[in-house]
Amino acid sequence: MAEKDSNTGKFFEEFKPVSTEEWEEAIRKDLKGADYEKKLVWQSPEGFKVMPYYREEHLEGIPFIHSLPGIFPFVRGNKKTDNTWKIRQDIAIDKDNFENSLQKAKTIIQKGVNSIGFRVAEEFSIEYSDFEKLMTQIWQNGIEINIEAGLQTPQIAEFLSKYAQNNKLPFEKLEGCLSFDPLIHVLLNGNYPVGEDEISLFDKARQIIETTKDFPKVKSLTISGYLFGNSGSSIVQELAFSLSAAVEYFHRLTDLELSVSDISNKMRFIFSIGSNYFFEIAKLRAARMLWARVVNEFRPSDMDSCKMNIHCVTSAYNKTLYDPYVNMLRTTTEAMAATLGGTDSLEVLPFDFPSGKTTEFSERIARNQQLILKEEAGFDKIADPSAGAYYIENLTDNIAREAWKLFLEIENQGGYYQALRVGKIQEMISGNALKREAAIASRKETLVGTNQYPDLNEYIDKELDPSIYTKPQIPTAAYTIQPLIPYRGSMPMEELRYKTDFYSKNHKRPAVFLLLIGNVAMRQARAQFSSNFFGCAGFQIITGNPVASVDEGIRAAHESKAEIVVICSSDEEYIQYAPAIYQELKDETLVVVAGNPPSAEELKSMGLTHFIHLRSQLLDTLRQYQKDLHIVS
Repeated sequence: MAEKDSNTGKFFEEFKPVSTEEWEEAIRKDLKGADYEKKLVWQSPEGFKVMPYYREEHLEGIPFIHSLPGIFPFVRGNKKTDNTWKIRQDIAIDKDNFENSLQKAKTIIQKGVNSIGFRVAEEFSIEYSDFEKLMTQIWQNGIEINIEAGLQTPQIAEFLSKYAQNNKLPFEKLEGCLSFDPLIHVLLNGNYPVGEDEISLFDKARQIIETTKDFPKVKSLTISGYLFGNSGSSIVQELAFSLSAAVEYFHRLTDLELSVSDISNKMRFIFSIGSNYFFEIAKLRAARMLWARVVNEFRPSDMDSCKMNIHCVTSAYNKTLYDPYVNMLRTTTEAMAATLGGTDSLEVLPFDFPSGKTTEFSERIARNQQLILKEEAGFDKIADPSAGAYYIENLTDNIAREAWKLFLEIENQGGYYQALRVGKIQEMISGNALKREAAIASRKETLVGTNQYPDLNEYIDKELDPSIYTKPQIPTAAYTIQPLIPYRGSMPMEELRYKTDFYSKNHKRPAVFLLLIGNVAMRQARAQFSSNFFGCAGFQIITGNPVASVDEGIRAAHESKAEIVVICSSDEEYIQYAPAIYQELKDETLVVVAGNPPSAEELKSMGLTHFIHLRSQLLDTLRQYQKDLHIVS
């Protein structure tokens, strides 16, 4: 053993330590005078710079770096020895499908789910007999039952207490959440429920907390941060506004004579998890730390009150109607981020939910994604597995700093409710959403299968409800608070493509012929670019064989009977080929040049005005082609 250690030491002597200064010198040499900041430093959407690499020295000054799992400020998780979480699946229930919903719940528990969410339809008035049947058939030790029932929640809390007493159940064994968010209705609809106002809703929250106070594992007050994420917020905004909402709820409920510990112990934060993998891991770590800091300022009676209970749902914002199987890949990395970040429970949305209806197959895949992470990959075995990673620790620190800064800004201007009333929070989220939407439209943010790499053989031939693919608008009716508008960022692109599909039900599908001529490498690259570009609009793509002459290319274009012909060549050769092709085809088709060659102005003077290239705004350009082809008016 001693000999082995000695050999190991000699082995590492061959690799001398390299200082940061030496690395920086090598990098600048490789840059050959290029701007270091512009080339290698990323200005993240969250408001801070991300360096090209991190080393141990970058951990210096991070205040929480020596924190332990299960210990204040809980940046490394609430649990000391493992990273387990609840696998959740939600079920919508109403009067007509109540029995079927209970049967479905029993079935999915047998398939690995240990957290059921029942979303009760507003028009379904639950009686005690219904609740009793639900608990009798579904509840078992270790299974978490969550109920979203809006204004019925105070009554359901009474049902829970009555059921536990009647059946002599140990209160500490009942797990779940009566998901009541006092301001969720006004946040989504602009107005309070009929007959309610902020005072009555917070009084209902007080009633629910008091009724469930003897159930230590039942949460009853939710902070719906996922609504911010699904409306297009940044990660920092989602975190800061969630903290601000929670503090608002603290103030309102302590005014109703509840203690800080009573309130905090009943809170559950619900976050969306997007595809920015490392940032989402860091977000959950930062969230726990900041919440512990907030609660501690209120002087709770016990430190467990400083723990943040987190439920995560994979983001809806970045999911797509077209090429839906890609959503499975997105939700896999999102589930990994949520679990590595230390969520307490997780719901993976089925890959086909954007279509408005999920299937047994898609729901099974969603469950199994989590089961694989837990049972095969062992993600539940190690507390805070990302601890000590230079990049993630720095991300955690930076996200926490930026979120805290925004949180204080909201607090200094009157707090969460005041910020909602004047529209500040909505304005900030809308501004970020519009930036993201513009990035998707210009392909600065990629959604695979939607604005890049579309499946050229995928068409939707059934008639869809417009709400599935159309971005909702802010209601024009008067409202108390400007509502948030959750939507999917891909909707504008999907609306564009669906218009082509709908048009093609009764007309010939518009075709794009790719005319390959000249330089081999450039014609191939531009053909691929053009195929992706026009494929995003649902046009049929016809890739011609490479041609040796203009006349041969014109013949091939005629034979294709395409509505659009795209000339794919090199910058230098366009002035040689394009004018003749354009003159021959201009009266029967749209002629497009793939690229932005130096000769563009000269070509435009000859009448050739259609160009597509990397700087083309994808959405607006394709909309114009749809108009040119009379797909839309």
